Amino acid sequence: MSFAHLAAATPYAAPPLWRILTKFGYFAGLCGGIGFTVTYAAVIRPALRAPENERGDVAVLRRRAALSLAWAGVALLVAGYFQLAARVARAGKGMPFGDALAPGRIRDFLSAPAAKGAWVAQSTIYVVQNIALVLASTTLIALFSPGARRHFSALAVTALPLSVAVTLIAAIPANAPADADRVLDLVFTQVHIISGTVWIGGLVMLVALAGARHHLSENAGLLWADIWRRFGLVALVCVGAVLMSGLWMSWKHVGSIGQLWTTTYGLFLLVKTLLVLGMVAAGAFNQFWLMPRIARARRADVTTSLLHLTLRHFPKVVWAEVALGIGVLAVVPFLSGSARPAGSPAPVATGSVFAVGTALTLALAASLCITAKTSDALARRQVAATS
Repeated sequence: MSFAHLAAATPYAAPPLWRILTKFGYFAGLCGGIGFTVTYAAVIRPALRAPENERGDVAVLRRRAALSLAWAGVALLVAGYFQLAARVARAGKGMPFGDALAPGRIRDFLSAPAAKGAWVAQSTIYVVQNIALVLASTTLIALFSPGARRHFSALAVTALPLSVAVTLIAAIPANAPADADRVLDLVFTQVHIISGTVWIGGLVMLVALAGARHHLSENAGLLWADIWRRFGLVALVCVGAVLMSGLWMSWKHVGSIGQLWTTTYGLFLLVKTLLVLGMVAAGAFNQFWLMPRIARARRADVTTSLLHLTLRHFPKVVWAEVALGIGVLAVVPFLSGSARPAGSPAPVATGSVFAVGTALTLALAASLCITAKTSDALARRQVAATS
């Protein structure tokens, strides 16, 4: 069977505009809810607690981080509402999206009985999901209040698991998975979503915080060096998780390499893959070129150079990563269906598949460790060369 015939056998139906916008908005909202809270908890909060930081710089970044998280809560709440309306429209068999926005339609959707054979009603799963979404959003939105900011860390840490629960609860199947492959599909999909939103959301939050550079002291470079270093470790973990889960999902939905350019689904997947690789390349540039120079300036105690690197050069590269990340989110709504021919069964994971997957995982983990160690070695070599 030729590639052209395979493409013809799986006609691609472009999603309607409302579906594209709601899905893009939903994942953008998750980037705010999950990405911002994880970045605050794992990167910003511990960096701000360092005793050598100037109190003025800490106050500026705390306030800006609180406002960023509050706006992330607004984005998550709005995106969640439109995503719920999109579910109503898709369940309504031709229902216009405008009608699905009506509270009555949403109420009927959320009170639908369980299907035959289901262990729980799908509507119940969506009710619990949206309760978690509302709780996460309102917790973050509370940070608009100066009084609530006295409990900034507690609110952010509380919103973190609630934001993650939004996507995890939605993935719970109403019917028990038929086999282990279905369970793995669910697990890898959630790993892909969470790691991707942490990566993209973290980048967005950090460039937003870097915009406060005019309000920071000349000694803020030390604080930002620590922030970029910490986020680099978070990003490395996210890259590994995105790549491994993406390989699984691609193996499931693409039958051959040729389908990446001979099917519409494959072309969108190829574009997404290239955008992700562009983000990886920008991250590698940060690790191998900028981070060693930041470490060199930090150890040499060159305040001006450190400030310039951390708040001038570094954010420019991160802005490029953000643009590529937005491109990834824009492609996601078009990845519906599969590149495989109609009626073709999805591949089944066997012992050999698991063995190859394990080998790839170990190789990727080793390469990420080597990346981190090489970046650190380059920094030490530059310091030694100038000593």
